Amino acid sequence: MTNLDWIFLTVTLLFIIVYGVYKSHRDKDIEGYLLGNQSLPWYHVGLSVMATQASAITFLSTTGQGFDDGMRFVQFYFGLPLAMIVLCITFIPIFHRLKVYTAYEYLEHRFDGKVRIFTAFLFLIQRSLSTGISIYAPAIILSTIFRWDIVWTNIIMGGLVLTYSVIGGTKAISYTHVQQMLVITVAMFLAGVIVLQMLPENIGLVKALKIAGKSGHMNMVSFEFNPKDRYNLWSGLIGGFFLQLSYFGTDQSQVGRYLTGESITQSRLGLVMNGLLKVPMQFFILLVGVLVFVFYQFNTSPVFFNKVEVDKLRASQYAPQLQALEKEHAVISEKKQQLLARMGDANDQQLLIYKASLKESDSLSKDIKSKVVGLIKKNNPNGITNDRDFVFLRFVLDYLPHGLIGLLIAVIFAASMGSIASAYNSMAATTVVDVYRKYAKTPPTEKAELRASKVSTVLWGIFCIFVAQYASELGNMIEVVNVLGSLFYGIILGVFLVAFYFKNIGGTATFWGAVISQAIILGIGIPQVILKKEWIAYLWFNPIGCFLVIGIAWMIQNLWKKSEYSLSKTTNA
Repeated sequence: MTNLDWIFLTVTLLFIIVYGVYKSHRDKDIEGYLLGNQSLPWYHVGLSVMATQASAITFLSTTGQGFDDGMRFVQFYFGLPLAMIVLCITFIPIFHRLKVYTAYEYLEHRFDGKVRIFTAFLFLIQRSLSTGISIYAPAIILSTIFRWDIVWTNIIMGGLVLTYSVIGGTKAISYTHVQQMLVITVAMFLAGVIVLQMLPENIGLVKALKIAGKSGHMNMVSFEFNPKDRYNLWSGLIGGFFLQLSYFGTDQSQVGRYLTGESITQSRLGLVMNGLLKVPMQFFILLVGVLVFVFYQFNTSPVFFNKVEVDKLRASQYAPQLQALEKEHAVISEKKQQLLARMGDANDQQLLIYKASLKESDSLSKDIKSKVVGLIKKNNPNGITNDRDFVFLRFVLDYLPHGLIGLLIAVIFAASMGSIASAYNSMAATTVVDVYRKYAKTPPTEKAELRASKVSTVLWGIFCIFVAQYASELGNMIEVVNVLGSLFYGIILGVFLVAFYFKNIGGTATFWGAVISQAIILGIGIPQVILKKEWIAYLWFNPIGCFLVIGIAWMIQNLWKKSEYSLSKTTNA
């Protein structure tokens, strides 16, 4: 990075942080700190909701997903617009009417304290784990640029966001979200345009998409119903619907965003905005990853995209083996480029031959990469061997013009800061409102609650930074975050749906229904995560968990009634 990049990076980040804190410096009570005094308009709500979900994972990992696996991940979001409609009709009016700070307060109104605490506990567990991964994502950038140890980069990234989250509270977070989304939109659009311009002169957007399609990267919709397939129309519409409904409807990091709306209408408009813009946004980010894939069909890609690990290998005893593999990789890449150049004028028979040769070249490239991964493991058993999340960052640093490099890295930082800050704030809100306020010996004062909010923000921030140290072991970040969420979201959603729609089911039945259902989902999901072998795609955990809670709670309630009835008859007799 040049001085120009550093200027763009520093000015962008400083402006976002200072502006957010300045706009919220007058908030001196718990309502201002956690809810922004419910004073924000719909576009603030909408952009804040989008920015909370758009972390560095979105830009590093989603582009890497597009590069490696094509467009099919977009099906994950197909259920989102439907979920926004349900939330606008059901969740928002209830939360606003009860004037709650957190979603889990409502559960005590409807059931009892143990249901509220258990559901809040599930949220805190999954959100802290996911936030640790969100911290790790931008720490990759610091590690790559400065060659710093990932431990220190995690501490710096997590601590930076913690600072303005503690100072400014939720309104600071919301105001920074507006700036972040504006910078993100402009920078990603510029990145997409520049990737296209860097392709050969005879390759425009249409031809680039055709090349991507022939390589299986334009696989946007799969109609096949296969429970083991992570991304198809059915898993996206059904599993994705339940995941998005739970994430936006019961996850305090999102509920806290739209509770800041000045009215029910403003909150609804913010969620509708998210429903309309989120799918196109994810589509475009995946498309940038696909275009980077096409770019590397005409240019030699790195043998391994994580430059830090490659540089360590280059300085080790395994440097000669690495050099030999890099030369072999360059020869295969040149052959692929020649084949692609010939395919434009080829007849059908020649085309089949060229496609077979390309497939063989891809297989050889994968074999070389696996050998490099083997060397990395030999050199450093704790080395990062998954490089999918480094693809876009390496492309940016190697090929984009200076100035834009700084801006794009600022975008990735800004996106992470938004999602991490929202998570810190939501965990603090849940801790103070659902635990501290409930179990304090005497009703705490406003000053005590505000102090407790800031202390709990710091404590959760430290825990998330600790989790970030182990994120590299888990695989592709965008998938890991969603897998972790799916282990818990279906259960939490099931509890809320029982609360809304099954008025005859009480708190005890719901509590045990949730506990048993959570044990079943963890029993199915954790072995899949550890063994990395899926019997059922993770998106299906969400509807399964939801229906388990409803079904088990209903059975317990009815058995309870029958036993009470039998006991009553025996007593009367």
